Amino acid sequence: MLEAAVVVDDRSARPVSAAGTRFWKLTGSGNDFVFFDARDGTQGLDSVEAVRALSARGTGVGADGVVFLERSPTSSVRIRYFNSDGSPAELCGNATLCTARLAATLGAADPAGMTIETAAGVIAARVVGADPEIDFAPVTMVRPVEPSVSPQAGEHRVGYANTGVPHLVVLVPDLDAIDVVRRGRELRHSPDLPGGANVNFVARTPAGWAMRTYERGVEGETLACGTGAVATGLLLSIWGEASLPVTLKTRSGRLVTISATRDSDSWHPTLRGEGRIVFEGLLPAL
Repeated sequence: MLEAAVVVDDRSARPVSAAGTRFWKLTGSGNDFVFFDARDGTQGLDSVEAVRALSARGTGVGADGVVFLERSPTSSVRIRYFNSDGSPAELCGNATLCTARLAATLGAADPAGMTIETAAGVIAARVVGADPEIDFAPVTMVRPVEPSVSPQAGEHRVGYANTGVPHLVVLVPDLDAIDVVRRGRELRHSPDLPGGANVNFVARTPAGWAMRTYERGVEGETLACGTGAVATGLLLSIWGEASLPVTLKTRSGRLVTISATRDSDSWHPTLRGEGRIVFEGLLPAL
């Protein structure tokens, strides 16, 4: 039985029954999420315990994060996003791509053009052909050289960009030679980066650019990272390594494309990639 069938709402300390609650499993290039249509409430499923139970692979639905699709007074929809450890995050690019797909499927938003309210600001989105596409808020905090990190042997460059959440980007010659978990965890906890950062490793391959990501909140490698892809694309452009738009191959093998325009010191990025409904179901009866 799924552990999240009975949870406790931390705000009221009263038992909450989640049995029969409908959910959707979505994936964005292998970055996977449990979604709830919470336009009429969350039923207590936004507690840390519930998010962890739902995200657990093997005993729960299994996901990198849990997303609540809610009503918004200013936008087509609003989302609240939680990492698999129960911690909230201001933004997740792939979860927002998946939101565009689900909102359009549920009739909650127009697939030709919608706005999604997030903790990092309002995101414009649309579904173009088979894939959703989202426009990020202006990115102003980009450092081509991150002074707090000294590159190790085999690391050519280390830069930083905040694309709604903070990211380090490390240019390497060979992705398969990187111990993503060990080095990613080390950099993620850099004492000179308050709150830490996600860590992306990027390399040029015979087939094009590819990336791997260590995500905080998941505390491990994920198969893709949308905000990390945007940070990586911007820094590759700034470093003179690639021209925008740039397509990146994620660890899942799926491709994401980053384009951007620049206005003085601000970048205006767009991310296009997979946002696919894998299945829908009901949390089990008690």
